[in-house]
Amino acid sequence: MRAMQVTELGAPLALREVPRPEPGPGEALVRVHACGLNFADTLMVAGRYQVRPQPPFTPGLEACGTVEALGPGASGPGPGTRVAVHCGGGGLAEYLCVAAARCVPAPEAMPDAEVAGFLVAYGTSHVALADRARLRPGETLLVLGASGGVGLTAVEIGGLMGARVIAVARGAEKLAVARAAGAHHLLDAEADLRAEVRALGGADVVFDPVGGTAFEAALGACRPGARLLPLGFASGTVPQIPANILLVKNLTVFGLYWGGYAELHHARVADSLGALFGWYAQGRLHPHVGRVLPLEEAEAGLDLLRTRRAVGKVVVEVAASARAA
Repeated sequence: MRAMQVTELGAPLALREVPRPEPGPGEALVRVHACGLNFADTLMVAGRYQVRPQPPFTPGLEACGTVEALGPGASGPGPGTRVAVHCGGGGLAEYLCVAAARCVPAPEAMPDAEVAGFLVAYGTSHVALADRARLRPGETLLVLGASGGVGLTAVEIGGLMGARVIAVARGAEKLAVARAAGAHHLLDAEADLRAEVRALGGADVVFDPVGGTAFEAALGACRPGARLLPLGFASGTVPQIPANILLVKNLTVFGLYWGGYAELHHARVADSLGALFGWYAQGRLHPHVGRVLPLEEAEAGLDLLRTRRAVGKVVVEVAASARAA
C-alpha cells in the first residue's frame, strides 16, 4: 500500500510502498478515505511532540475510512461501516490498524473530508469548554487563533453554549471566517489584544491554541475568576505563567491533551462525540474544510499548518469514496 512516511525527523514526508497491516487482537483494519491534519502532526514529524515514534513511521492522527476486517476478539463497528477514527498516527496511508474501540460510525450525510477532520478539533473544543472550563451562557469567551482548525470549532461551540465570543485571527479573510462561524466580536491578532479585550469588558474564558505573546496579552485581559485553556503553542513559544497573577485575580488554568483525556475518560469523550454528531445532524455545526490535498501533497498540507496559513481544517484525500463530497 502507499503511505506518506517520516524517514528522518525534521525531513519532508516521503511517499513509500509499505506492507499492508493485518489487524491484531481487538483491532480493526480500516481502508482510509481521508486523513485530517493537525498541528500536532507537524510536531511529531519534527520529533517535538509528547509522543515520539522513531522513523520510519506514518503520521496522521485522525481519519475517515471503512472497516475492512476485525481482528480476534475485536468489538466495534463491523466490516463495511464508514467510521471516524482517532488513530494517534498512521492516517496518511491507504490502510491502518487501530483499536476497534477508537472507531466511531460516521453520519451518513457527512462528507469524508468533514469526518476526517472532525474528531480532534471538535472533540478538543467541546471537552475544553464544557468539561474543563465549564463555560456558562452569557460569559465572554476569548478565542485565539480563531480561524484555525481547532480555534474555529471553539468559536462555533462557544456560541452554541450561549457565550459572547471574541475571535482573534490575523487579517480580514481569516476574521471573516470566524464571523461566519458565529463570533460576536472580531480582533486582528496585530492589535493590542490586552487593551481591546479589556475595552470589551474582559474575558471569562480564554481558549488558546497559539501561546506566546498572545497568551500573555489574554492573561492581562482576564476578568477576576476567569479560566484559561492553553491547548497548544502554534506560535512556537510556550508561555511562562506568573503564579502571582493567578493568585491575585483568582484565575484557573486548565491544560488539555484530548488524546490523553480520551484514554482517561473514555465514556465521557464518547458522550461528547455523540453530542457533537447530534448537533451536526441537526444542522447546528458546519465544519470548515479549507483545503483538500492528494496523498502525495501531504507535506504541503503540513506546511500550511507550520506557517499558520491554514484556514479551517486541512485534509488529505487518500482514496475517494462515494461520500467524498
